[in-house]
Amino acid sequence: MNILVIEDEKKVALAIKKGLESEHYEVELALTGEEGFFRLSSRPFDLVILDLMLPGRDGTEILRTLRKKDKGTPVLVLTAKDTLEDKILGLDLGADDYLVKPFAFPELTARIRALLRRGRGDQAAKLGLADLEMDLVKRTVLRARQAIPLTAKEFELLEYLLRNSGHVVTRDMLARDVWKETLRATPLDNVIDVHIGRLRRKVDEPFSPKLLHTVRGVGFILSKTAP
Repeated sequence: MNILVIEDEKKVALAIKKGLESEHYEVELALTGEEGFFRLSSRPFDLVILDLMLPGRDGTEILRTLRKKDKGTPVLVLTAKDTLEDKILGLDLGADDYLVKPFAFPELTARIRALLRRGRGDQAAKLGLADLEMDLVKRTVLRARQAIPLTAKEFELLEYLLRNSGHVVTRDMLARDVWKETLRATPLDNVIDVHIGRLRRKVDEPFSPKLLHTVRGVGFILSKTAP
């Protein structure tokens, strides 16, 4: 799941990014209102964390503009002002929830999980194949009901494979969609193969049937049967 953090305090923004990536979320940062507005206009996000007090284009303007064209993307507002008026302002402009600075990181993640559950519904937030289960809200993976610990990139890779289960995905597709490398000056084939190997050892080798298959010369496929 992709989260956009629009926050001008760099230390706060980097701390949020690091914490959320450890929870297997994909995070983009925007340190100004202008940059945040540009990123929102360029691609969809599953959730936005928005500071209201931004230099230049402020958070209220961004939220107001976003809600004119997008009613569905959950927005969690950050505010340094713990006043009723500021909370009402954010909610009236279309925010789904608010959090007052400073806040505890577990509270932030709890609010995010609640918003994602509300926005996607339990069924849309789960992926699976055979006895392999992925919960996109809780950020958990199970195989035969056993918890499988994954790194953030392994989680993204498995999510992509699950979304495309039954179809071959090429290394170019993985480089573009998982590693976000649109211009491959340096091939990522070795990096991708290493991650595929680690993922296979965690979610496939101890179990049966084997789900992650290599299609020689083409790419990979997640399937109940070998291609």
